Amino acid sequence: MRSYLVGGAVRDRLLGLNGSDRDYVVVGATPEQMAAAGYRPVGKDFPVFLHPQTGEEYALARTERKTAPGYRGFAFHADPEVTLEADLARRDFTINAIAEDEAGTLVDPYGGARDLRARVLRHVSPAFAEDPVRILRGARFLARFAPLGFTVAPQTLELMRAMVANGEVDHLVAERVWQELVRALAEARPSACIGLLRECGALVRLLPEVDALFGVPQRAEFHPEIDAGLHTQMVCDMAARLAPGNARIGFAALTHDLGKALTPAHKLPAHINHEHAGLAPLQAVCDRYKVPTDYRELAIIACREHLNVHRFDELRPETVHDLIARCDGFRQPGRIRELAVVCEADKRGRLGCQDEPYPQAERLLAMQRVALAISAAQLDLAGLLGPQIGEALRQARIAAIREARRAG
Repeated sequence: MRSYLVGGAVRDRLLGLNGSDRDYVVVGATPEQMAAAGYRPVGKDFPVFLHPQTGEEYALARTERKTAPGYRGFAFHADPEVTLEADLARRDFTINAIAEDEAGTLVDPYGGARDLRARVLRHVSPAFAEDPVRILRGARFLARFAPLGFTVAPQTLELMRAMVANGEVDHLVAERVWQELVRALAEARPSACIGLLRECGALVRLLPEVDALFGVPQRAEFHPEIDAGLHTQMVCDMAARLAPGNARIGFAALTHDLGKALTPAHKLPAHINHEHAGLAPLQAVCDRYKVPTDYRELAIIACREHLNVHRFDELRPETVHDLIARCDGFRQPGRIRELAVVCEADKRGRLGCQDEPYPQAERLLAMQRVALAISAAQLDLAGLLGPQIGEALRQARIAAIREARRAG
């Protein structure tokens, strides 16, 4: 019975990074031996155990066999006779197929350390093509490691394209797509995820609303990058820069301009009313992937309101108040802060605009603070009932916003 540290912990240590969970593979053991040693079983599909002291995961070495389409169509075989090399062979990328024994010696039968040095994502074996989730994982890893110079091996990209062409990606379940997308949007360069999915043909199958943005022109005086798809990639990267690790803001950035794909050709490159046209395709994405309510609501208000925030200085006090109210910014103040970040990412996610100031964000937040400082308890509401109380509070907050702007 021998145990080896595997996967992300080994990979990230070799890259000089911290943070990956420590997972282990156990060779030469049975489930009964693991239980007798105090390990607690937790695996559903194959034997995985938690260490009795550290709580770290220890999985018995196993092989797998494709039995049906999709990522769930596998049969697993765990046995004391399964070697470490056989277990590593079933992994997705060579950089994740490196093990380390208890003495710190690397076991690297598929050249993962070499590919780490070359900054290449390369599949371990042709079995990669059996699991469509690996396309999503590759896109997520590229979003994480592209800032370090990583690229996808040409042979791996061709394999991904073949998987899409063969319909394997169509068997992905919504929950798994969403899980991987959220993780990619929380990485440092989400644009790399979008780019790889598009390059292999998966984006149009999974997110046709986003894929449709590529090739759509925008007015050059506002968007020097011209292409709406490229702009979306830039906004996602800027959102990751402004709010590291915040996938909710990342999803709103990804979907804020979906309406531009629906602009009639004779109206291009202008996109009048795209902020409202984008609500229907956004709802379609949210319904398809069962997007959580907090992600959905932030994305909706960012899609609908981002132009209003851009022209914030032109808005009347009444309009400022009602914008905050429409976004539920009095009951959920943090939502306005996140909206401001998405709008800043939109403004700065343009060619040559990455370092421009965006004073609208702070002005929006300042007016929200002014309005929040006014409560019903401060007002003379004698004789008022129901909606009249709400309107009195609204008028008092509008007056406060008006006065703050005059003083401002």
